[in-house]
This record gives sequence, structure tokens and C-alpha cells, in this order.
Amino acid sequence: MYESLMNCVITQRRNSWAYQAVLNHFKEVIFMTYFVGIDIAKFKHDCFIQDHNGVVIRHSFSFRNNQDGFNILLDALNGLDHSQEIKIGLEATGHYGSNIKQFLNSNDYSFMEFNPLLIKRFSQATTLRKTKTDKIDAALISSFLMTVDYKPITHTSYHTSALKSLTRLRESLVKERSQTLIRITNVLDIIFPEFKPLFDNSLKSSTCMYILENYSSPDRISRMNVESYNKMKSKLRKTISYDKFLKIRDAAKSTVGTADEIYVYELQILLGIYKELDSRISDLENKIIQYYRQFNSHIHTIKGVSELSAAAIYAELNGVTGFRNPDQILAFAGLDCSRIQSGESDKNGRMVKHGSSALRCV
Repeated sequence: MYESLMNCVITQRRNSWAYQAVLNHFKEVIFMTYFVGIDIAKFKHDCFIQDHNGVVIRHSFSFRNNQDGFNILLDALNGLDHSQEIKIGLEATGHYGSNIKQFLNSNDYSFMEFNPLLIKRFSQATTLRKTKTDKIDAALISSFLMTVDYKPITHTSYHTSALKSLTRLRESLVKERSQTLIRITNVLDIIFPEFKPLFDNSLKSSTCMYILENYSSPDRISRMNVESYNKMKSKLRKTISYDKFLKIRDAAKSTVGTADEIYVYELQILLGIYKELDSRISDLENKIIQYYRQFNSHIHTIKGVSELSAAAIYAELNGVTGFRNPDQILAFAGLDCSRIQSGESDKNGRMVKHGSSALRCV
């Protein structure tokens, strides 16, 4: 077939219009691109395949989020002509897409991720209908893939995703620890309201936590003595003076708090949770730093940026290299300002905040 086409091209060289028409057809036959759109959900996914001319190769079909389902997808992909280019697109859906992305990568299929907002805007621009189904979304992703430069996720992006998972876990645990500290404060306001002001309204010091963990009620704190102080001093690298120790004991003796045993029990539970969270966060931070050092990143060399912050920035930006200028990074983080211009009106609005909230909070 290809030989006959080439012979036709040679014989028609004198006719430029015919030559160009045959050449274009020759290119279409040889250079074909498949556009595969995958809509990801929790329990099942939908796939739609078309070529560069919009010809449907495979109508939307569903497959389960398990090995049998993945094999159905693999059969569909393997059934395509692999001498042609295969482009796969899917929405960024957090952890729901982790397994299928790993599956595609392990079978040597590249893919590109899209912000779901882009697919939504594309849908609004192409149709006025409000019909939305998973099968339609798969077709939309496939069509949108035809309009953009194909920039597949690299293998290193998986390591970056793992780092992002760690940094976001840390962020979540830090928030949980802060909430636990607030609950501890609320209980102390009932049983010993004078305690926190003696530590400059902060409960984070090792001395403060030591006293609460070992003498959790005002009654027990009021019976602390020199031996108690010496024992505390031997266990802590840095602690308060003996005079301040006595002030805490005296405050416990004259407290206006209600030392109900239920509140004391609640305080003990919360202190245990706080201690466990603090320990887990410390271990996690060491793991994050250790993992971050595997990347060739220099973000932490910026003055005022710690390795933990650098790891979070690097992970959220997916390695920085995908951005050509600082403005793109600001837009990705949602730190750019909206602008509304119409006729004589030209206004700068608020920060758009469409990007990564985790990146904005670093």
C-alpha cells in the first residue's frame, strides 16, 4: 500500500495540487495519533479513544478499579497500532488515580494529567448542555488532549508524588496536633486556669508537658517538692528555675479551677494523643528530609527556607522544571490576582486561589 502511494506521489509531481493532496493523505495514513481519555473515579473508571481526525476508535467503556479492570484497559491499549503515537490524558484526582497511573507506567504507557477545572471550562466552551456523565467526561478529556501540547508525566514525578504524600501527611498531623493543644487548653481552663499564663500562654515547652503528664491535677501539682524538682531537672536538658517551680506549686494550691476527675481523665487522654502526634511528626520530618535529599534541589539554599519547607515546595511544584518563569509558579500556587477588563473598565480583583493550597501555606 505504501509503495503504491509513493509511486502515485512520484507520477503526480508535476501537478502541485495533486502532489500535495496525495502527500497529505500519505501523512495521515502513516502518522496517526490516538487520543485516549480516562475519567477516574473511586471504584471504576471510563475510557474513550479517538484518532487525530476525531474518528472514534473505541466508544466509552467502563472498567473496575482492580486487576481485571486494568487488564480490560490494557487489552484496549494493546489493540491499538503501536507504530502510531498514543497519547493518554486523565484528570488529577488525588489518590484515586495513583494505582492506574502506576499501572500505565509499568506497562510503558505515558500519560498527561489535567486540572479538572480545565476540563470543566473546556466542556462549557464546547456545549451548552448540562449533561455530565463519566462516559461523557472521558470523551471530553480525549478531545481536550487534542488541543494541548502533550507533556507526559516523567518517571521522577512518581518520586515527587511520594514526597508530596509525606509533606501533606505532615501538614495534616501538625494541624491535628494544634487542635489537640487547643483542647488541652480548654480543659486546663476548667481545672487549672492559672497554669498556662505561668508559661507565657504556651503549652509547648518540655517543662510544661512534663508537669502535666506527671502531675495532671492541681492537687498533685500542689504537693510537688524539692525531690520532684530535682527529678524533673535530671530528665530535662533545660527547665525552669526553682523559684518559678514554687510559683506553679503555689498557684495550684490556690487555684479557682474545678478539679473534677472526669476533666483530669480527659486531660490525660489528650496529653497522650499530643505526645504520640509529636513523636510521629518528628519521625515523619526526618523521613521527609531524608527523602528530599535524594533530589537535586537547591530550594533549601534560599535564605530563610528550611529543608522541610523546601521539600513541601519541591513536591507541590512537581520538581520546578516544568515552569519557565516565576509568574507561572505564582499562577500554579493561586497567588496571582484576577483581572477584569471590559471597555473602559479595568480592575484588578482578589487572589484567584485556584492552585495548590498546600503550596500557599508553606
